[in-house]
Amino acid sequence: MAGIVLTTINARYIHASLGLRWLHANLRELQALASIQEYCLTDQISDVAEKILASDPAIIGIGVYIWNAAAVQQLVAILKQVAPATRIVLGGPEVSHLPLRVDLDAADYILQGEGEIAFHTLCAAILAGNPPADRLLPAAVGEVEHLILPYDGYTDEDLAHRITYVEAARGCPFTCEFCLSSLDKRVRPFAVDRFLEALERLWQRGARTIKFVDRTFNSNFDAAGRILDFFLAKPPPFHVHFEVIPDHFPDPLKERLTRFAPGTLQLEVGIQTLHPETAARISRRLDFVRIRENLAFLEQQTQAHLHVDLIIGLPGESLEQFGANLNTLMALTCGEIQLGVLKKLSGTTIDRHDREYGMIYSAFPPYEILENELIPFARMQTMKRLARFWDLVYNSGNFRHTVPLLWPDRDVFHSFLDFSLWLYGETRATWQIGLPRLAELLFRYLVEHKGCDPSAVADSLAADILVIKGRVLPAAIMAHVTRIPDAQRTLSETLTKRQSRHQEGVEPG
Repeated sequence: MAGIVLTTINARYIHASLGLRWLHANLRELQALASIQEYCLTDQISDVAEKILASDPAIIGIGVYIWNAAAVQQLVAILKQVAPATRIVLGGPEVSHLPLRVDLDAADYILQGEGEIAFHTLCAAILAGNPPADRLLPAAVGEVEHLILPYDGYTDEDLAHRITYVEAARGCPFTCEFCLSSLDKRVRPFAVDRFLEALERLWQRGARTIKFVDRTFNSNFDAAGRILDFFLAKPPPFHVHFEVIPDHFPDPLKERLTRFAPGTLQLEVGIQTLHPETAARISRRLDFVRIRENLAFLEQQTQAHLHVDLIIGLPGESLEQFGANLNTLMALTCGEIQLGVLKKLSGTTIDRHDREYGMIYSAFPPYEILENELIPFARMQTMKRLARFWDLVYNSGNFRHTVPLLWPDRDVFHSFLDFSLWLYGETRATWQIGLPRLAELLFRYLVEHKGCDPSAVADSLAADILVIKGRVLPAAIMAHVTRIPDAQRTLSETLTKRQSRHQEGVEPG
């Protein structure tokens, strides 16, 4: 019998597709006919098509996401040109909601929703010679206890070299209008005992970099506590990542978080906005008093690496209000602050603000906002560059000692905005700016535009750059150095895994 290829195009090799493994695990009697093939955005599409078709599959299932939609469009076109009899089935977030904004008409079927059961049913029908007549196939939201867990689908190579994605629950109790997770308001947890048994098998096989895809890990305190206990009983080194609700930390959960060793725990804390009117406008329920209390607790009493988010371009939120949000977060945490740009995803309700607030979005992935009534296009472009430079200069962790010199008056937003405007004027680029050049530019700006003492800046940059063995100071900085750090550490001793990827020239996801 002809086979089934499950495939997708990941952003990077390190991202192993959990979705493909869910589909493969639940093919049941057809599983022996199926294989998983994963590719990256750096791969040539014609080469990808060649490899997929090498086994002459009857069915090709492709996961479509915001980052790969354009590439999948090209892939589907090639596949149907050279293998028109092969049935192509698309699934994933980018095709699960209308309108479909990427031309994927060449595909035979589109599964909309959670596809584990529906994909098995469709494949069985196609292979039996009874393919459905409808092209769009909505998949009903099912009960998770009926699903076969996918974690045996990770290979030893995956566990050794890639992120191991897991999920303890599906759905989200919140109604944030920009987020697809808000469409599934009923949280459906997997049975904790069953999940922990699977997690233990992954651990025994060597999984040590584990990321939970749950959007609200701490919404179920009892389950979250048991999962945290699982990791607290394990010896480091390991690195586990949770996305948490910022205003839901009962004392038993807090106590557990204080016991994680440095480098083992990363918490992604979804903030998005600290402006009450903006939060209410987008149906985001937040307790701002508790958020401040909990961020202070996480910062001061735990060793967790924090990653908090703010969104640029929310309806009705001015740049001054966004800047106030950033300044407040900078006073509350030393963790990463991811500055994202608002996107209009099909299926979400954020479009209800389009007319009132003049929201105009790109028609192409990732569907980012282009302008609104408060932030014209040119200013929005400036903010997107600011977000990129913020990642390079602040979130990278490369300039921990030096970057505070940019904002001596603690007005982080306006100070960094001025720096980003100057930096873009000097480089006319936001990509491929190497660390030595970036360090020289930062030195020049602080000395020439902020009036800082050259030797003080050079010593600060030396403390930042030479903390990693093997690095050298640019000549312009070395000429002013008066103090060289006594000790150097290795990359792994100094940075989180995400920050290490900055050193390797890989951009954050």
